[in-house]
Amino acid sequence: MKRIKAACITQTLCFSNHDGETTEYAKKAVVQEYEKYKEQLDKSGAKYKILSEKTNEDGSIVIEIKKQYNSSPVGEYLN
Repeated sequence: MKRIKAACITQTLCFSNHDGETTEYAKKAVVQEYEKYKEQLDKSGAKYKILSEKTNEDGSIVIEIKKQYNSSPVGEYLN
């Protein structure tokens, strides 16, 4: 019988304005969406670690995140 001892998923996510707008309002909306995403992770109790975060000139935010897969234990992955 096999069992999952530890599991994480690594994702690269891009938060951007789908209309391609680069106004200050659009950039602020992107930041709000990113903050909301992090709040949802915290609220769900998911374990995660943001490995990198980059804000581009157009206001988009690209992150690389390692997070808990479903409710599996994370083992040494997030150390």
